[in-house]
Amino acid sequence: ESYIEYLKKIDDSFCDSESDLEFGLGYDCPPMEDLFKMVSRLAGGTLTAVRQLTSKRAQVAINWCGGWHHAQRDEAEGFCYVNDIVVGIEELRKVFPYVLYIDFDIHHGNGVQNAYEYTRRVLTLSLHKYEPGFYPTTGALTERGEGHGRYHSVNVPLAEGLTDANLCQLFDTVVTEVKAHFKPDAVVLQCGADCLVGDPVGNFNLTPSSLGYCVRQVLAWRLPTLVLGGGGYNKANTARCWTYLTAVICNVKLSDEIPDNPYFSEYGPGFDLEISPGAQSNLNHNIGETIASVLRDVTNIEDRM
Repeated sequence: ESYIEYLKKIDDSFCDSESDLEFGLGYDCPPMEDLFKMVSRLAGGTLTAVRQLTSKRAQVAINWCGGWHHAQRDEAEGFCYVNDIVVGIEELRKVFPYVLYIDFDIHHGNGVQNAYEYTRRVLTLSLHKYEPGFYPTTGALTERGEGHGRYHSVNVPLAEGLTDANLCQLFDTVVTEVKAHFKPDAVVLQCGADCLVGDPVGNFNLTPSSLGYCVRQVLAWRLPTLVLGGGGYNKANTARCWTYLTAVICNVKLSDEIPDNPYFSEYGPGFDLEISPGAQSNLNHNIGETIASVLRDVTNIEDRM
């Protein structure tokens, strides 16, 4: 409550160093004008999408402006001022008691994991880059959840150069097994586009094609599904990705040519919807061992009854 009240009084000229430090404002989460209005709209968009699911008006709902997975209960972190994902999951659980959260962002979904590490009613599954010094430096295989939530935090730490084939393999093995053991009532997908090739922050070699494959498989489960955005620091590729995933969800085939629009020049030099993989090395030589280790833990997920 004190954090929310603090956000209400912030603008771009507000400076209270002691409170800023307490609530995580600064460096990667700077104060800005109308901050509370912004976070209210972000969280409100996710809540509105969730209510389409809980009211049974839709089986899939999207908020590409959501997916802020680093914010903590009372602290901003990692460009995230509010964790709309947790807000959305809590609203989902009013109707769907067991929720599976899947995070494809290149960064570990630490804020969501922290919120649910002691419960077995929400299982968090994060597939992310993990190496010394890479933010947020959490998400090791050994982070499995605590207490009643033991084995309900599932982490898949990965190296640079992850390919489409790798991601599809991870879905077909790890994600499907997690779903089979956990038996969720609803699903939340965080589709951060910073996992794509060409992103200046991450260094995976993924294209929207593999994310589309994963989304199709989740839709085939025919469960209430909330789809959110996340990171993405190559603006053109992020737009390409979320446009493509929207088409996948709506079962619409799009032309590969980017239509004329005020930002058309941003999509050069190819001006196509498709993104091609790069030539970087794939350092995921031990991905089979990682999968095997994760699957051993997945078998320990207790029957929810």
